[in-house]
Amino acid sequence: METLLLSLKDVRQALSMKEVISAIEEGYIAYYREKVQQPDIVSIEIPRNNGETDIKSCYNELNEIISVKVASGFYNNGKINHLPSMIGTILLYGGRTGAPLCIMDGSLITGIRTGAAGAISSKLLARKDSKTVAVFGAGGQARMQIYALCEVMNIEEVRVYSNNKEELPKYKQDIEENTKVKVILCDTVEKAMEGADIAISTTPSKKYYIDKSCVRTGMHIVAVGADMPGKNEWEPEVFRGAKIVNDSIAQCISRGETRNAIIAGVIKESDIYGEIGQLLAGEKPLRENDDEITIFDTTGMGIQDNVTAVMVYELAKRKGLGEYFEFI
Repeated sequence: METLLLSLKDVRQALSMKEVISAIEEGYIAYYREKVQQPDIVSIEIPRNNGETDIKSCYNELNEIISVKVASGFYNNGKINHLPSMIGTILLYGGRTGAPLCIMDGSLITGIRTGAAGAISSKLLARKDSKTVAVFGAGGQARMQIYALCEVMNIEEVRVYSNNKEELPKYKQDIEENTKVKVILCDTVEKAMEGADIAISTTPSKKYYIDKSCVRTGMHIVAVGADMPGKNEWEPEVFRGAKIVNDSIAQCISRGETRNAIIAGVIKESDIYGEIGQLLAGEKPLRENDDEITIFDTTGMGIQDNVTAVMVYELAKRKGLGEYFEFI
């Protein structure tokens, strides 16, 4: 049989943020309704090279596809070489035969599907009149979060803070050129949080830098960066009394920002409001008043990669993208 090979260029031609958002919503609901087998994430840390690799996999009963993604973050890339810091590969296998259907670049898919997840949470949980967003980090994911958010909400201003000041001017240029949003560069966390309705954290920090004192009433928080034990962006006290929604409770209590709050004794697992698929399925109320502080903790799920990669695979076949080779 033939296996389809899709490069980053091919994947880019088969992706649209609006379609990815819709696919991720369907994937979250499928996971909540137990239509997905999703093993634990395998993580490999390589501190001597400032790198990490995650392996995420799943079987989706609805599309009968097995997906396996190997995604790496090597944070010296771009400084010591010309490689991107985030590199990934996704493999698709037929759920009836196990035959390899497709090998594709996974770096862009990882970025877009994570951005889509944050936007979905804001659509469900942020105040409808939210206009101002605080963003922490100015890399690829900090861009994707805003691109996706602008698909679902009328955002007017982004206030961005990054420890790497050199990346801020290019971030401002890219966001303002690709959206109608005004970007304000901030030199402190506190300035970024001033007047923010939504706050999004996207850094690999291992020590929290956003204090509870910065969180205003009615804010929606999208916690992206803490996706493995040891990472932490938000003071655990932020979780006290908040409406906490996870992408996967099992994952977030073992490797997410929710884990940090539980370990600190601020919350118990029973304080978690629910999973985002449950909200999308209409089985729990969303935001119930303008004073609630809502938190979406996302650790990234194999089902997100699955539904996005399958969408890319089907579109690529229709458009004649990529090239086939005999793998078996």
